[in-house]
Amino acid sequence: MPETLFLFDRPEAVHAWSAIDDRVMGGVSRSALRFDPAGHAVFNGQVSPDNNGGFASVRASVSPPPGADIGAIEVVVRGDGHRYKLNLRTDRGFDGVNYQAVFEPPAGQWVTLRLAIDAFQPSWRGRAVPDAPPLRGARIEQVGLMIADRQFGAFALSIGAIRARRAGEGDGAPE
Repeated sequence: MPETLFLFDRPEAVHAWSAIDDRVMGGVSRSALRFDPAGHAVFNGQVSPDNNGGFASVRASVSPPPGADIGAIEVVVRGDGHRYKLNLRTDRGFDGVNYQAVFEPPAGQWVTLRLAIDAFQPSWRGRAVPDAPPLRGARIEQVGLMIADRQFGAFALSIGAIRARRAGEGDGAPE
């Protein structure tokens, strides 16, 4: 059985999440993770190219962190036609190597997507880090959601849960 990292069924489930948008570099994009009374969270906001901007993200620490034998991360989401990134960090720092996997859930439909740990690519401030240690075997300390890649305008991704699946539980393919 997968281990639930975040279950967004109560208003307090979103309190630990913080926005980290392109504003940290002078941009003007804005985002938040808010609770929807229908029983899930919504990552929403506006991505703007102004002032060399172009990304919006939210992140939270995982407490307690899952063990080091994670084979995949599952996200229960309803898309809006945009492409998103799930971000994993192996430390509690603000800046540093971030492991990212891209997912594009169908618009208007709830789905469970399984992202294999091997699909997460290391990056730092949007640039590949080819000499970073592999994520496999690492403890996940932070989880985040991001929209970038010149997808300007309003967005809204609904999220029901984020779970860690142990290595060997399933094949890592999307469901």
